[in-house]
Amino acid sequence: MELNNLTPAAGSVKTAKRVGRGAGSGLGGTSARGMNGAKQRSGYSKKIGFEGGQMPMQRRLPKFGFKNINHVEYKAINLNMLQQLADKKGLTEIGLIELHEAGFINKNVLVKILGNGTLTAKLTVKANAFSKSAEAAITAAGGIIEKI
Repeated sequence: MELNNLTPAAGSVKTAKRVGRGAGSGLGGTSARGMNGAKQRSGYSKKIGFEGGQMPMQRRLPKFGFKNINHVEYKAINLNMLQQLADKKGLTEIGLIELHEAGFINKNVLVKILGNGTLTAKLTVKANAFSKSAEAAITAAGGIIEKI
């Protein structure tokens, strides 16, 4: 085998379709683009959401609601989860790092402690927000609240 007798594999190379070269070629006249219209012209691209002249979906449906730009989303953690974490790991201080390591939260979320469940452990709890019932329960158990 040498460079002068290399050939592509059989069937791997196709001849280019030569359009617009007369009626005898079978691809003359409209050049395999069908009848006249926008799709026959060069540079054609239909608009996104165009439905052939039918009223498009985004215009048929009504607008509703709004997005409050001041809304703050918190991940809720209940007191019983804090108690489980304190029992399992033997912690006295629980913050965002401990909650993330335990798998309760993702890294970049705000956390609000809610008062569901009971808390008997004396804990120092660090979070972004606390409900009133959670604050009362933590202080009643002898714990400390630190807002981050």
